[in-house]
Amino acid sequence: MKLMSALVLAAGLAFAALPANAQLATDAPAGTYTIDPTHASLTWKVSHMGLSNYTARFTKLDATLKFDPAKPETSTLTATVDPASIKTDYPFVEKENFDKVLFESAKWFNGNINKTITFKSTAVKMTGAKTADVTGDLTLLGVTKPVTLKVAFNGGMASHPMAKKPAIGFSATGTLKRSEFGMTNALPFIGDDVTLLIETELFSG
Repeated sequence: MKLMSALVLAAGLAFAALPANAQLATDAPAGTYTIDPTHASLTWKVSHMGLSNYTARFTKLDATLKFDPAKPETSTLTATVDPASIKTDYPFVEKENFDKVLFESAKWFNGNINKTITFKSTAVKMTGAKTADVTGDLTLLGVTKPVTLKVAFNGGMASHPMAKKPAIGFSATGTLKRSEFGMTNALPFIGDDVTLLIETELFSG
């Protein structure tokens, strides 16, 4: 019990020590950064009958980040994803194009298969020296709901050795309920909670 109390107290002190206007330690300057598509990925997974997590990805995405390491809570992010770029790596393509099946199924996609997926940040809350909760409006299948991403700042540099421009990188995770966006097909055999796994590098200039 004493050990648990000490751990709770230590965690509380560490959180209290984090200034409200925490800065990010990086050589990367403030500015507008855009995604490097060769070093960006958006993977998602969903429970499949409770046996495994079915995993797939989107391959066409874009993002613009207005970044200020001195005041990271003022940074803003907008991102877009092409839903037609879904890739499942289904192994029997000669029998069925499963990517096309998922994209074109009106029942699965609620009739909004041509709607671009968008995310626009509304708040950034620093949770550690290099971590933050980024909340934003996610528009999926024509429905807009708030979603919070757990974001880790991996680092940055004033000049990328190959691109010769400022670069920064992030990892992020998030969860959404697909039923809230009208995607109710195959519930509950296919899970409602969809986990997002994001890796990205961005360049300025």
